[in-house]
Amino acid sequence: MIVKVPPGTVVTDAETEQVLADLTEHGQRAVIAKGGRGGRGNSRFATPANPAPQLSENGEPGKERDVILELKVLADVGLVGFPSVGKSTLLSIVSSAKPKIADYHFTTLVPNLGVVETDDNRSFVMADLPGLIEGAHEGVGLGHQFLRHIERTRVIVHVIDMSGLEGRDPYEDYVTINEELEQYNMRLTERPQIIVANKMDMPDAADNLEAFKEKLTDDYKVFPISAITREGLRELLFEIANQLETTPEFPLYNEEELSDNRVMYRFDEGDAPFEISRDPDGTFVLTGKALERLFKMTDFSRDESVKRFSRQLRGMGVDDALRERGAKKMATSFVCLNLNSNLLIDQKEGPDHGLSRF
Repeated sequence: MIVKVPPGTVVTDAETEQVLADLTEHGQRAVIAKGGRGGRGNSRFATPANPAPQLSENGEPGKERDVILELKVLADVGLVGFPSVGKSTLLSIVSSAKPKIADYHFTTLVPNLGVVETDDNRSFVMADLPGLIEGAHEGVGLGHQFLRHIERTRVIVHVIDMSGLEGRDPYEDYVTINEELEQYNMRLTERPQIIVANKMDMPDAADNLEAFKEKLTDDYKVFPISAITREGLRELLFEIANQLETTPEFPLYNEEELSDNRVMYRFDEGDAPFEISRDPDGTFVLTGKALERLFKMTDFSRDESVKRFSRQLRGMGVDDALRERGAKKMATSFVCLNLNSNLLIDQKEGPDHGLSRF
């Protein structure tokens, strides 16, 4: 079975939380759970003496695995910041994207992508990411759903509201967002960051910007803009394009990490076909991958299939192994249960017909 997913999908084992595949390119494939081969029909067992045998196999059971599929958008640039700082407005002006824009928090609930072209014909993909708040790295305000999308971006554009209309300190906003990014994923601090001082058309914005620069200790460039009047946009887009030209891609996972978690299917000749243990009541218990596969592929509704199963057990050495463990030479009744891949052997009185006879 093939499940089609969009580029940017990360496949994680739900039980172990290991990353099995990071699908970033169109047409890329990964085997997550290997299916079993089909069972053989009765024609495959036909002989001149028995041209129509009442014998067939069930299909081999496939690998079962619960996985989590998580989409992390593919974008060169990610717009981050508090809600309602003008990220969606900025994206709508510099690209053809049409994000929802409204005068209330969390208008954007899913990333919006837009292709931006500069005046010198350079282009890049920009993502308007939903607004972040304090505690986002712990999931506050759907923070995990929002932060995951920034992990693939190469350049972070930090949009800050310089108007001060909501009563927040622009510098405190800047510090809070960067702390959330760092606590969510330390690798995000490796990315270049461009600070955008937005809403410079508002009355107190210039004074707030000067106070912001006095407090700023990080070596980041600050670009004052107004998304409404388009002031400063050309210089900002040129700087983003310049940064992208010198910034490599940041893989979500190192190749070593993916290699450690990658699913490998190979036959190990050292694996024993079965193991024998004994319950306190004297019942022999057979376990093993080869035994489980043989059991599941046997059609027990057909007598010839049951007899073949008995012969295969003897061929695997089950009879000899049981005798070595003290099983008596008497008729043995097999109670086959598909529970934890166990085959229970319960000895009962009767004539000697071989240990692996039904």
